[in-house]
Amino acid sequence: MTTSVSRYTAEYQTLAPTLPGHDLPWLQQLRQQALAEFSVQGFPSPRAEEWRYTNVSAIEKKLFAPVAKLTGGAIDREWLTSQQLADVWSVVLVDGHFSAELSVLAGLPDSVVVLGMADALAKQPDCLEAYLNKGVNNQEHGFIAFNTAWFSDGVLLHIPAKLALEKPVQILHVATHAEALISTRTVLIADDHAQASVIETFVGFDNAYLTAAVTEVFVGENAGITLTKVQCESAKAYHFGGTYVKQARDARFTHHNFAFGGLLARSDIHTDLGLASECELFGLYLGVNRQHIDNHTRINHLKPHAVSRELYKGVLDDRARGVFQGRVIVALDAQHTDSQMNNRNLLLSSDAEADTKPQLEIYADDVKCGHGVTVGQLDEKSIFYLQSRCIDEETARNMLTFAFANEMVDKIKIKSLHDLVLEQVLLRFPQEGVEKNWL
Repeated sequence: MTTSVSRYTAEYQTLAPTLPGHDLPWLQQLRQQALAEFSVQGFPSPRAEEWRYTNVSAIEKKLFAPVAKLTGGAIDREWLTSQQLADVWSVVLVDGHFSAELSVLAGLPDSVVVLGMADALAKQPDCLEAYLNKGVNNQEHGFIAFNTAWFSDGVLLHIPAKLALEKPVQILHVATHAEALISTRTVLIADDHAQASVIETFVGFDNAYLTAAVTEVFVGENAGITLTKVQCESAKAYHFGGTYVKQARDARFTHHNFAFGGLLARSDIHTDLGLASECELFGLYLGVNRQHIDNHTRINHLKPHAVSRELYKGVLDDRARGVFQGRVIVALDAQHTDSQMNNRNLLLSSDAEADTKPQLEIYADDVKCGHGVTVGQLDEKSIFYLQSRCIDEETARNMLTFAFANEMVDKIKIKSLHDLVLEQVLLRFPQEGVEKNWL
């Protein structure tokens, strides 16, 4: 056991009585099992194959601590409003704690359950006992076990059968404290034939802190969930975010992952596909300075006739490093699987680095699967073509860079979300000669 693991384990005994659901035997057993697993595993090591490109020793050198729940008055309302999207229902968590005062839920159908995880454990323990930790395995790596043991709050969103939400639900994670541990657990449930769009946004003040967030998604038969994650945290922050999905028969799941912030950030997106279900994973990661951004995806085709599509793009400048590990597993029983995976990386600096590792594991014999990877710099012929049209070289390079990223931005159909992502793209790369309306 490393020093940091032993320190967290020792601190846990003091923290445990303050965690939500401490009076629920099943949850206490789950937390204790996760604590034991974390004590053995610790934080992930590059010796593990799926973490070989990402070293989290910088996190181990610090001891992040949970912070007390803030009152709504402690947050600048004008700033908060700028982070809340227009025409959505907004659920706000501050430093890992749900804030009913700051959330905007007026007009949400009465049959839809939206609760902070602490409230949900008190009011709907049976529902959470049936779903919590059923979409994820604590033994997979230390961050998952860590979250299961330490989560302080989160969100339960349960959409009943045959209901289609007319507006998206935004879950806004706000970090305000330095050296804070922000560990949240979110459970999204769409019953049969339900439809919803959910947006998770992660923002924070200019501090060093650790976000450890796990989201479990359960998509019922013929239901559809579109989940978008926008991670634009502090340039000093550390981030782990895992999304783990279970899809029933004919279920449809679409995920957009925008990774912009953090000094070191890792995102897991894993989904299990049922019979004739469909899955789309899209991602854009932008790295500048010395950022390290890691994306790990896994698509498990467990049943026949399922379809998956995956496209991730990375733009890396300065000494930034981007990682993409995509894995598609086709089970023996998953005949007639149709799966395509692509990862494209654009390096703007000779010091930038992209590590990409696509994997196909196919155990069925009647499938259509493929993958493709590119890592390169801007095409000099394209730059020359634009210069021949009286565009200077710097502007030509900027235009081509933004055009590369625009494919992923353009997939967003919610205007306020599209504008938010576009602003984040423009913040991170030169804008000389680029018009906002081009994107």
